[in-house]
Amino acid sequence: MTGLREQQLMEAANLLLDARRTHTPIADLPAELQPTSLEEVARVHDEMALAYEDIGGWKIGAGAPDATPFFAPMPRAWMASSGAVLSGPTYRYRVLEAEIAFLVGKDLPPRETPYTREEVVDAIASCHPAIEELESGLIDPKAATHLSALADLQMHGGFIHGPACADWKSIDFSKETVTLSIDGVVKVERTGSNTSGDLMRLLPYLANEGAARTGGLKAGQWITTGSWTGNTPAQAGSQAEANFGHAGRVTLRFA
Repeated sequence: MTGLREQQLMEAANLLLDARRTHTPIADLPAELQPTSLEEVARVHDEMALAYEDIGGWKIGAGAPDATPFFAPMPRAWMASSGAVLSGPTYRYRVLEAEIAFLVGKDLPPRETPYTREEVVDAIASCHPAIEELESGLIDPKAATHLSALADLQMHGGFIHGPACADWKSIDFSKETVTLSIDGVVKVERTGSNTSGDLMRLLPYLANEGAARTGGLKAGQWITTGSWTGNTPAQAGSQAEANFGHAGRVTLRFA
């Protein structure tokens, strides 16, 4: 990547950061600043992560069982526990995804020999139901260039986790059920609907292939593993609840 292109991607990151900070979303990145590959998207992520400093974890997913996973950083300041109230102009877009998340219990520093799936699972402290709240520095991410929307931290806006679920290793995620409700009305009801297929494959990918960007997984970080419910819009003043058959329940409210 040339020095000029590095500078352009840094400028793209700054534009997205400013749009979020000032609550003045933009239609899209200027054409010359738009990422043209996932590698360039990741470079924008890395630049934005420097601005948010304390990265509390990672959102990772894959669009299909045979698709290569892709991930983005989650600032710790945007994390909260079930029952959180989200208020203020930061929460403009208000789109929700029900997810399964994991809390890392042991450091997994970068190393030459890849971590096995068993080693990564052993490093997980607990499993939790979660809601990812999507936001963007783009006025309408669906109307903008796809890679611009991905570059904006994959539209990450907030991470709300529920209580740890007992005996999570016995859960068959291919058969796990979930509902996502807004103000008591079920909007989505699905079974085994995580698009990555085997969501547990995402964890060793992040620990191994992702280590060059993450610096290794660290105890206390969260990993959330993609939507089970697609994108569900909510309104100001509404209450949302994700309820998994075995993994548990998590709620949030928009003030």
